[in-house]
Amino acid sequence: MTTAGPPKGAVRAAESRGYEVSTERGSRGSRGAWGGTGPRAGTAVPPRRRTGWRGRVHTTLDLIRSNPTGRVTLKIFIAIAGAIVVTVGIALIPLPGPGWLLVIAGLGIWAVEYHWARRLLGFTRRHVQAWTRWVTSRSLPVRFGLGAVGLVFVAVVVWLSLKYSLGIDLVARVLHYLATH
Repeated sequence: MTTAGPPKGAVRAAESRGYEVSTERGSRGSRGAWGGTGPRAGTAVPPRRRTGWRGRVHTTLDLIRSNPTGRVTLKIFIAIAGAIVVTVGIALIPLPGPGWLLVIAGLGIWAVEYHWARRLLGFTRRHVQAWTRWVTSRSLPVRFGLGAVGLVFVAVVVWLSLKYSLGIDLVARVLHYLATH
């Protein structure tokens, strides 16, 4: 008795996710469920095996994406989680804290599901690496100067944030303290 092979819809779905599917016809005896040769003939076989935590994450995401409801739910969850992290990061940019780091982390969350975020994250990585290479190729006095400019910028941002958000003017208090003592 021969079988007709796997259903065409299942083959297309497995192949669209990168699996190789045998569609040979044959008997069910020792040749597998759908025919073919070998112990796993006719089953979806992943092209390569991922190991470690990244492999588990990719496998879990692929499993979620295999269901239409899961795919939509994952897109919504990724969109909301990325938006929250990016919004908090943008709010922390003028304040002391890891604002830009959180914005880039939010882009990383969005990059799991959205191609435009993957491209923007790649663009950001390339420019940060180019900046880092440029700074490390400079002499030590130039690097100290760049560090000092960065510290002055952070100090001004902290001062302005405290002055206009909390009403605390550190410069006026320090000058008052120096004048009275």
